[in-house]
Amino acid sequence: MLSPIKPQDEEQRLKKLQETGLLDSEDEERFDRITRLAKRLFDVPIALVSLIDNDRQWFKSCFGLNVRQTSRDISFCGHAILGNQPFVVQDASADPRFADNPLVTGEPHIRFYAGHPLSLSDGTNVGTLCVIDTQPRRFSQEDLRFLKDLALLAESELSSAQTAYTDDITGISNRRGFMQLASRAVQHCQSINAPYSLAFLDLNNFKAINDTYGHAEGDIALSHLANLLRANMRESDVFARFGGDEFVVFLYGAGRQEAENALERFAGVVERFNRINRHTYPLSFSQGIATSSATSHRGLDDLLDEADTQMYQQKMGKKANNGGER
Repeated sequence: MLSPIKPQDEEQRLKKLQETGLLDSEDEERFDRITRLAKRLFDVPIALVSLIDNDRQWFKSCFGLNVRQTSRDISFCGHAILGNQPFVVQDASADPRFADNPLVTGEPHIRFYAGHPLSLSDGTNVGTLCVIDTQPRRFSQEDLRFLKDLALLAESELSSAQTAYTDDITGISNRRGFMQLASRAVQHCQSINAPYSLAFLDLNNFKAINDTYGHAEGDIALSHLANLLRANMRESDVFARFGGDEFVVFLYGAGRQEAENALERFAGVVERFNRINRHTYPLSFSQGIATSSATSHRGLDDLLDEADTQMYQQKMGKKANNGGER
């Protein structure tokens, strides 16, 4: 059996998949109608919208199977995401790559597979639309065109999901996306008894930037801070524009000292940015940090409340000292 390799951009691919908020989400008619149509159009027993996670393929929409996920190592879809064209296996039992695959030798006894990669707006492949039969069959050029047309519909829905969880000004996660991703990160930290922290950041003097230079320049300031977060936070951290001039960062596996060190380093990054770019106005932020130990298991809302309160207190202290604004 040939297990699928992982793409070179795997870490970024997985992060972008997580940012869609679709993994482990509820059934949705907008995806189910596509797989129903594929099942009927190609007269197959199984049709799927499959999302390829780190070690599993998870079915956002599934007709014809009584499971919601299988191992990535034995998946056909794991192979399909490696290219940009349909991946077709006419008879898996006669294909040396798949003949001894447990999905071929056992349930659901796959013989025919045709999967079209599904990509996000930037071209990142995150899953497939696939049809499966228990009998070998051929797939014509017309069949390929029909599969591509349905895949384009599924990609449109993926883009809608991505937009719903992404801030339209900065391109990073929005509040909704953060709550989805950070909630899962909290659960994972708790399951392995790891500490975690949350930082609440507020861009200083944002109202003054808008009033003095215009809202377009205010958007640029937000984007600068977002880009600095994107470039300097760890792959495991979850960050977002929470609303207005507020940003949040979930620091996976970080206790208080590690979180404070991370924010101190980030403040240094912002200072270097100011020195190099020599903007009319400098970027700076106020911060608050809340931490959960390996045993306290604090909830995300609790952390947000505490970090926000600490950030506000620091902000007010700066305002009292030098006229800074909230």
